[in-house]
Amino acid sequence: MNIYDIARLADVSIATVSRVVNDSPKVSQQTKDKVLRIMADNDYTPNAFARGLGLGSMNTVGIICPDVADIYMAKAVSYLEKNLQGYGYDCILYCSGYAEEGKRQAVECILKKQIDALVMVGSDYGYDAPKQNGWLCSVAARLPVFLINGWLEGDNIYSVLADDQQAVYDVTEELLFAGRKEILFLSNSHSYSAMRKLEGYGNALKAHGIPIDQDRVLYPENAVYAVRDLLLRKRGLHFDSVIAATDELAVGALKYLRARGLRVPDEVSVIGCNNSELSICCEPELTTIDNRVEVLCKTTIDSIMTLLGGDTVKQKQTIKCHLVRRSTTDF
Repeated sequence: MNIYDIARLADVSIATVSRVVNDSPKVSQQTKDKVLRIMADNDYTPNAFARGLGLGSMNTVGIICPDVADIYMAKAVSYLEKNLQGYGYDCILYCSGYAEEGKRQAVECILKKQIDALVMVGSDYGYDAPKQNGWLCSVAARLPVFLINGWLEGDNIYSVLADDQQAVYDVTEELLFAGRKEILFLSNSHSYSAMRKLEGYGNALKAHGIPIDQDRVLYPENAVYAVRDLLLRKRGLHFDSVIAATDELAVGALKYLRARGLRVPDEVSVIGCNNSELSICCEPELTTIDNRVEVLCKTTIDSIMTLLGGDTVKQKQTIKCHLVRRSTTDF
């Protein structure tokens, strides 16, 4: 029997149960009596988590992402908001943009809301060098900071990461084993995740004795037609396969290949990343790396609840990606 069972039996939120445990005046006497009766009937002894929920807590988690219009981030924020509600927590969302000053301003604003923990969605938050992120380390001195697919080493900073590097290494090898030697790599940023993907691509080529051709590493805008138009301008560029850091970039490559009359996957294979709705909206349907955003978010929520309950959690947790094979590859 735990706090969630008591809340279910009493038909109240776990936040209400925690308030009863802590004798909060915010709960009516009728509700308090009902919850206490159910606790007594089931020999329920409140643990540190149940008590901690009501002590100096606003039962609120702050969420920051660069742009909620982004498909990946929208999916993550939606999952976080719905599932944190199941624990009796409200959410406050701020969109920071990608500029450093915007990130700091968003954090300053959200900290005024007396949140219990801060979740930052996306690999644009956190880098390898703590010196560049002293402001984020100072935030972590006040409350726990959780990075989804970002990484920063520091006290009270916790990262849940997709293993992007290994996933891209593996698909690059599969292309090489299938006889594809001229692999184009498309990325839209220099974020932590993007650089890990590039590293996986480069390491796989190196393992097979193939040097990276910098002409085949491109950074277009993360928009379908921007990719198509850039590739149309690269008249002398030849490639037999594409690995893209996002599904948007991969669909842009498909648009280019269609414009050129090249057959997919017979002449050119294409692989995206994120397993978004775009991967099944295009024709042919896109092979893509599923970085399992739901698992990243669930692991983050579990870690928040564990930490706020007084237990320790790992500062870095890595989630294995899955390759979803569809019609743009033939391996």
